[in-house]
Amino acid sequence: MELYLFAFRVLFTLCSVFPLRDKFTFVDTFADNCRFVHEELRRRDADKRVVFLHASSRSASARAAGAVNIRFSARRPWDLVRAVYHVATSRYIIVDNYYAFLAAARFRPGVECVQLWHAAGALKTFGLCDESVKERTNRAKRRFRRVYQQFHKVVVGSDAMARQFEQAFGLPADRMVRTGVPRTDAFFDSQHRERVVARLRAENPALAGRRVILYAPTFRDGELGSFRLHLDIAGLQRGLGDGYALILRLHPAVKNRIADLSAYRGFAFDYSDYADAGDLLLLADYLVTDYSSMPYEYALLGRPMVFYPYDLSTYARKRGLWAEYESMVPGPVVFSTAEIVRVIRENAFDLERVQQFAAVWNQYSQGQSSQRLLDLLLAETPSYALPTDMAAGAGIRQPM
Repeated sequence: MELYLFAFRVLFTLCSVFPLRDKFTFVDTFADNCRFVHEELRRRDADKRVVFLHASSRSASARAAGAVNIRFSARRPWDLVRAVYHVATSRYIIVDNYYAFLAAARFRPGVECVQLWHAAGALKTFGLCDESVKERTNRAKRRFRRVYQQFHKVVVGSDAMARQFEQAFGLPADRMVRTGVPRTDAFFDSQHRERVVARLRAENPALAGRRVILYAPTFRDGELGSFRLHLDIAGLQRGLGDGYALILRLHPAVKNRIADLSAYRGFAFDYSDYADAGDLLLLADYLVTDYSSMPYEYALLGRPMVFYPYDLSTYARKRGLWAEYESMVPGPVVFSTAEIVRVIRENAFDLERVQQFAAVWNQYSQGQSSQRLLDLLLAETPSYALPTDMAAGAGIRQPM
């Protein structure tokens, strides 16, 4: 890591002799938040210079139209040089994850580095609050802090998330930008939602007339070497019958380790490679997950969620949670596939609690988050009126 950072620092210093350009450079792992901001930017100024540095295969597969697309990897030396050049010469650097190279960057005055985090809320601790950080070296901890200090602005969708970021990144409150999470804009666009669902069902006719269950477990450290799907697909199929279908959204690193789904043809489908998790949330009638951030956005739809933290005590000890698990989630907590079947069959959900959860965590995500962020960055006169009740933190407009 130190050798990589040294090389990056040298390249960055050399590239800094070139003048700053009025361009946006997005460094993305998850593709969605950056994509929404980019689309709004193109709507305003189609000629604006934009560069995408794709830090994952999933984001690289969703190449940005009208932009320079570069696969950002130390294993691709020439692309790495190009990437460093763009980071060193861009007025706006938009990132959606933790990137160690930021510890070696020395941004010039006038540059804005914006953290467009890939979650609207968090059950598990992260950043400096992650339990695993305690086991890291002092050098690693100093590197983490250097990276976090590079964030001039951190985009949040709620006051609750702002408080988490302040602790996780060790940043002052004035760096939190309450414009809302850009990718939630899709949840307020009824035509977009209808198009997405219609397309996904047309692409997979087996979903026709069925209620769709999305199972999206969190990736766990150590699963690269040994992964087991903690869901009894056969039991789920027997318990729920032909009126349901299951789609799996697993981490790309472990998706190939699941058993062959051919035995469940017509019932279970692997969507782990599908680029946009937001589309799958729009399709799903139920979400089953554990420590994922998906519930924070899915709550905007007001639909049922089942929480299946089969390793709760171990995960909480090793990774850390922000609070007692049961107090944080807006749905039934279960520990077996049989219990998942039971709560779905009995419709044992409190949707009012889901709406309350959405109001807290999507406080500023009201359908115009991409516009608000660019208004702020580009210092344009806002084209909308901020709802007065939103400034007070009250309520949320449901995307119905």
